[in-house]
Amino acid sequence: MIGRLRGEVIAKHPPQVLIECAGVGYEVEAPMSTFYELPAVGESVTLVTHLVIRDDAHVLYGFRSDHDRALFRALLRVTGVGAKMALAILSGMDATRFAQCVEQEDVTMLSRLPGIGKKTAQRLVMEMKDRIAELGHAPALSQSVIAGEALTPAAVVDDPLADAISALIALGYKPADANRMARAADDGAKTSEEIIRAALKSVTPS
Repeated sequence: MIGRLRGEVIAKHPPQVLIECAGVGYEVEAPMSTFYELPAVGESVTLVTHLVIRDDAHVLYGFRSDHDRALFRALLRVTGVGAKMALAILSGMDATRFAQCVEQEDVTMLSRLPGIGKKTAQRLVMEMKDRIAELGHAPALSQSVIAGEALTPAAVVDDPLADAISALIALGYKPADANRMARAADDGAKTSEEIIRAALKSVTPS
C-alpha cells in the first residue's frame, strides 16, 4: 500500500497531478481542496495517499492532510459512494463545510454536488453522522485558501478554459454543465484552477 508521496511536481492537470519520486512518476488524483494548495511545477510536495485497486486500473488519490484522507475513506464506506464521487464531494466543499451539511441535514446543498441525487444525499447524512463525530474537527484552512488564492502560481497551460472544463467533467459534471459552469466563471484572465474554484463556488456557495 502506498501511504505517502514526497517528490517533485512534474505536471498539474486538475484533478490530476504528476509527482516524481526517486525517478518514478506517480499520477495522483486529488480533490480540488488539495489541488489549490499544491506548489508550482518543479517544487517539492508531500501528500498522504490512498490506493484504490480496480480490475482495470490502480488509482492513487492524494490529500493535503490525514484528516482529508480519513474523510475520503469514510465516504467510501457509504452505500453507493465510490472513489470518484468521494473526490467530487471533497472538491465541491471542504471537510468543515461537509461536516456542517451532515450535522444540519442539509440535503439540498449536498444534492448540488455532481452525481448526488436526493436519495444519495439523504444516505450521506444518515451514514456519515456518527463517522463525522469520530473524525473530529478538520484542521483550519490556510489563509490563502480562505482568501480564494493558490499558495503558489499554477502551472502554465495552453488553454485554461479547456483544462477547467476537462477537470469538471472528471469530477462528475456532465459535459454541457461543465462547459456552462466554466464559461460563466471565466473572465479571460484566470488560470484553470481559478476558473474551477469559481465554478464550484457557484454551485455550492459557502
